Amino acid sequence: MTRLIKLENLAIGVAAVLTYYVAGYSGWLFVLLILAPDISFAGYLISPKAGAICYNCVHTYICPAVLLALGHVTNSELLMASGLIIATHIGFDRLLGYGLKYESGFKATHLGRIGGG
Repeated sequence: MTRLIKLENLAIGVAAVLTYYVAGYSGWLFVLLILAPDISFAGYLISPKAGAICYNCVHTYICPAVLLALGHVTNSELLMASGLIIATHIGFDRLLGYGLKYESGFKATHLGRIGGG
């Protein structure tokens, strides 16, 4: 099942990158923001629970879906581009095994334990 989830997320990541490219959005914006969702790691400075909450809020597909919907409704290219960038980030994170976090610690994810063991 994990392999299927990874393949699914590869498809989402690739689709988001291709859509971003076809739409003609800024390459510089993509480079600038592709790792921005990982700022949510800062929650771990407070506690594992706060870290998991911060990380999960940004690393669910709800976040890019809302940005894409708002971007469509308001005709905002910045919101559309941001939604696609975050979807790309999540897709490739999940492909690499970085799933949503459990409160027990950063390495405990819905895709299994990061780094095995």
